[in-house]
Amino acid sequence: MQDFGAMYIHLLSPMTWGLLLGALLWLTWSRLWVPLRALGLLLMFAVLVLCTPLAANLLIGDVESRIPASAHCVAPGTPIVVLAGGLDEEPRADDDYAALTQASWRRLRGAVDLWRTDPGSPLVIAGGGPYTIKEASVMARLARDWGVPQPALRTEAASTTTWESAFALRGTLPARIRLVSSASHLPRALLSFRSAGFDPCVHASDSEYVAMGGVGYFVPQVSAVAKTQIALYELAGMVQYRMRAGEAVPSTATR
Repeated sequence: MQDFGAMYIHLLSPMTWGLLLGALLWLTWSRLWVPLRALGLLLMFAVLVLCTPLAANLLIGDVESRIPASAHCVAPGTPIVVLAGGLDEEPRADDDYAALTQASWRRLRGAVDLWRTDPGSPLVIAGGGPYTIKEASVMARLARDWGVPQPALRTEAASTTTWESAFALRGTLPARIRLVSSASHLPRALLSFRSAGFDPCVHASDSEYVAMGGVGYFVPQVSAVAKTQIALYELAGMVQYRMRAGEAVPSTATR
């Protein structure tokens, strides 16, 4: 699920900042005071650093570390809720798996692996998206291909954001659930589900963090730009969700 508009996402990219700042400096350089030129060059250097694996992994590590240790627990027999990670394009059918983003694949894989350790629990897939065929429908079909029987599957396909998913499921599940998503997304997901009255354990399907290794860690890379963008996206989302949490009035989920 994409929680913010596409334009907002692109504005969080250091590449966008670099291009805008570079254009501004090029157009105004001859009229800028020397201190402002120095500040502009310093900001360009900062943007360049954000494009390196060093900065990207520091940021993503900070986001992933925001999952409280107390939230990592085992709760067998409780529902497993996996959050969709979006679509790359409009699905042509329920089995158009190529339309799923890598995040959706990884999250579902993690949820199915967890379900296999406790096959008596229901597997709930949450996420609607902007298209006629919903994210949850495609993921549920894939889960069946991976061996999860239809009676064990439930979908929530009306929501378009993580926050909406949490409140859409409120009252339909016990308060105690196991929440599955990417490690970088779990802090925001945890905040959403707690605001909706749930008491979730969390299970990270995957981690974006890569430990330091080699000179390449200090060289700007396209993959690092994407990782920095994910981290900034999640940090901005947590700020927005904390503001929502202050306004939300949680009710106790079904016990």
